[in-house]
Amino acid sequence: MKVVYFGTPEFALAPLQRLLETETHQVLGVVTQPDRRRGRGNQLSPSPVKALALHHGLPVWQPERLRRDTALPEVLRSLGADVFVVVAYGQILPQSILEIPRYGCINIHGSLLPKYRGAAPIQWALYHGEGETGVTTMRMDAGMDTGPMLLKRKVVIHLGDNAATLSAKLSDMGADLLLETLQQLPQLQPEPQNDAEATYAPLIQKSDYAIDWGRSALALHNQVRAFYPHAYTQWQNTPLKLLQTWPLVSEVATELPEPLQSFVCEPEASSAPGTVVELIKGWGPVVETGKGRLLLSQVQLSGRKAQSGWDFVNGVRLAIATQLGTAPSLL
Repeated sequence: MKVVYFGTPEFALAPLQRLLETETHQVLGVVTQPDRRRGRGNQLSPSPVKALALHHGLPVWQPERLRRDTALPEVLRSLGADVFVVVAYGQILPQSILEIPRYGCINIHGSLLPKYRGAAPIQWALYHGEGETGVTTMRMDAGMDTGPMLLKRKVVIHLGDNAATLSAKLSDMGADLLLETLQQLPQLQPEPQNDAEATYAPLIQKSDYAIDWGRSALALHNQVRAFYPHAYTQWQNTPLKLLQTWPLVSEVATELPEPLQSFVCEPEASSAPGTVVELIKGWGPVVETGKGRLLLSQVQLSGRKAQSGWDFVNGVRLAIATQLGTAPSLL
């Protein structure tokens, strides 16, 4: 297959790398998002996919608005590609692009479609406490992740997974599934999605990061790992990011690290949600929630490096009965 690759973030790297390593397919060029300002220096930086493409000497196109670019469709048409592969590109492909390649446009989506159509399927699967997810290859149409499905592969979501670790797993899985899809593409019979079973994964908002201690320990754990590394609360008027947590509740007791299983209990809440009620040596503070207790095993104070929950306890001399909370001004 002669391939034009559309992709932008790290999630799109493994499939592109796998295409470049195979002798079966030829990558003709890459379409990616324009360079953006990133990091503390606010320097203009290429997307991860662009950096990889340039390393391999591939042509790169970076339209600001793909739908408004009248020249790029003609350039892409002149390449004679068999297929366009789209992985977390970040823009919707117009019909003028979709109709160019011989075998259409193939998308790798980070969910088991039709569940979690949209921009952030990995994060929302974690947020809603799904026990499994996966990747789907599909033939793209004009809708948002509505095209007919080609192949699927599943993966179990573990209690310790977060958006970064799960994304890496699914990216590698998607790379394998892409090669399998391309190998079988002329013979594959696409399966229409059942729209009645569709769920959605919208863009993440900054307000999604704020911790409400009135929610359950399990729900808060899912929020922290879904929006890693951005979920935060407040300690003494200072933002405190929660990077890793463990819900000390019976429903997931067997999935906890073994040293923590003895701390699982279901006592009647004796303190207000957000109150530090226990300090587990070597692990960190335990906080009362609306239902159950949540261990903070890795945190990051604003302006400081990430640290273990226990180092945080010792560093700020955190005491039992300390109240954590989110100030509205931080949203």
